[in-house]
Order: sequence, then C-alpha cells, then structure tokens
Amino acid sequence: MVKHISIGGVVAAGCDPNMEYLITVSHSGRGVFSLDSFERVARDYSVIYPDDGTIEGIGPLDGVSVPVTEIDYNSGKLEFQSADSALSFVYESGTFSISRKRA
Repeated sequence: MVKHISIGGVVAAGCDPNMEYLITVSHSGRGVFSLDSFERVARDYSVIYPDDGTIEGIGPLDGVSVPVTEIDYNSGKLEFQSADSALSFVYESGTFSISRKRA
C-alpha cells in the first residue's frame, strides 16, 4: 500500500514514538497527519525549525519532542523509515509517499 500526501515546502519530518502521526516542518509552520487516515489533524503557522534533530509537537503531539529527518538539499529528497521499519517515507517535489510493508 502506498499513500500520497501533497504538502509544499517541507524541510523536515518524522514519526512520533507510537507511530500514530507524521509531523511535517515547512517554512510556513508545522502539520500533524494521522497515519491511520492520512488526514491532517493539527496545523500551526508559527515558523519553527528542528533543533538537534527534533521538533516540538503540536495537537495530539503537544509536549512531545519528535525526532525528524531534514531534507537533503542536494538531492531535494527527504527519506526515512518508522522506528519499527514498517513504514517508509519519501518526500520529493511537494509529495510525501508513504509505504506500509506487508506483514
């Protein structure tokens, strides 16, 4: 299964420790997306960037420091996997592609 989410200008992203949410960081704020429904569940327009590989969560992740991967500006890609490697995330040209490995 592959799901695509259009999100412009992402500079960093990561999964929460429980693998329920994807948090994205862009030049226009942060967004949180449910990994069950792929719907956005929180949005903050305050501009804040990762500090030492983490970003402060919002919405259902409020108070959680979430590890994030930053975009590779040379390739224009952002790639990472969930902690259990069940999900693979690739961001390129404004689109996140999320793949779930089969059980």
